[in-house]
Amino acid sequence: MEMRRWTILTPHPIQAAYWNSRHRFNTVPAGRRSGKTELAKRKLVRKALEGTKFPDPRFFAAAPTRDQAKRIYWQDLKALVPAELLDGKPSETDLIIRLVNQSELHIVGLDKPERIEGSPWDGGVLDEYANIRPEAWSAHIRPALADRNGWCDMIGVPEGRNHFYETDRAARALYNELGDASEWASFHWVSADILPASEIEAARRDLDELTFAQEFEASFVNFEGRAYYPFDERIHCARLAYDPYQPLAFCFDFNISPGVAVIVQEQALPCGQLGTGVIGEVHIPRNSNTPAVCRKLAAEWGGHAGPVSCYGDATGGAGGSAKIAGSDWDLIRAELKSVFRDRLSFKVPPANPAERARVNAVNTRLKAGDGVIRLQVDGAKAPNLVKDLEGVRLLMGGAGEIDKRADETLSHLSDALGYYVEREFPIGGHQRARATTVPFLQR
Repeated sequence: MEMRRWTILTPHPIQAAYWNSRHRFNTVPAGRRSGKTELAKRKLVRKALEGTKFPDPRFFAAAPTRDQAKRIYWQDLKALVPAELLDGKPSETDLIIRLVNQSELHIVGLDKPERIEGSPWDGGVLDEYANIRPEAWSAHIRPALADRNGWCDMIGVPEGRNHFYETDRAARALYNELGDASEWASFHWVSADILPASEIEAARRDLDELTFAQEFEASFVNFEGRAYYPFDERIHCARLAYDPYQPLAFCFDFNISPGVAVIVQEQALPCGQLGTGVIGEVHIPRNSNTPAVCRKLAAEWGGHAGPVSCYGDATGGAGGSAKIAGSDWDLIRAELKSVFRDRLSFKVPPANPAERARVNAVNTRLKAGDGVIRLQVDGAKAPNLVKDLEGVRLLMGGAGEIDKRADETLSHLSDALGYYVEREFPIGGHQRARATTVPFLQR
């Protein structure tokens, strides 16, 4: 039997406890790249090879979308099943692996949770559980497991205190009350248990404190209060330089009240680091539009001799000037091309990054986990951005989403800055360790 894919590595006690768990439902909040998914893949294959009392055992590997589930599981599940135990070739269309003992392994996307319904299931894994729709478990998945008393593991990195947090907390409470008699158990470990120390330190440098705690320590961080919590005017505000020959960035968030833009230049900061300097802003409080913002930029920065790059909302401002005059990016090009000519460029992604990714990127630039500051603001030239960084709040009880209704005059400037920072300095920009140092744990 070919077993090269089942490499035996050094065991980890909590991973071993998860591997050997006899509880029906297991929550596994664990750090990024710490082996939780690898263990789940092997558990699925082990269960499929063992079979059940039913003649047609069926198991699922599920994720928030079908493409995501396929990317995470498909190739590895095929490699983990010994070729001589396959019943024909896996179906590349239906994403089903059939075994000679009549077991089946299915890849399932839960963007439409009803896909899990229909035939009964003997067990499965819900990966990236924090990003699966909250109602999917109770309304669709749990009922589909009922006929065969099926098992399920819910694994992933936390995403604030959402349904994953509530499920894990309930699992721990039941286990604490009932012990081994509980249907539920929880297993938690951190990335530092698995990844090299150098990788952990690199992540600590590249992430803000809360994001590091969430991603690599698998903490259910309570993202409430200030969105840009590292910002401290006493530390982050300083008089900044402007070099007319170095690259300049215009950062847009399309809006009418206020109309905004942020002006950024990378430079040697007063804090002693090379980093992002916010050297100006456009803030038109009421009845603005994109051409008005651009005319203000042209009036104040039209003499710039170096390159000018534009960053911002990839949607093109569907709620602003675009309603009546076409894409806001077309309007920007029309207004600024004649001013900056071939020195003007656009760095706009095909789709916006997730809001939380933008906030995390800005917070990491404000203060990384190792305490290094790489973003400062000239408060005299960008006073409204300072108000934003001090005042933007997160939704109470959410998973880190900005509360846009708390003060509708806020968030636009920091959003604009976020598009630039996330594009140029994304979270996870450093190379991750490729080897998965996860043990195959024998029962």
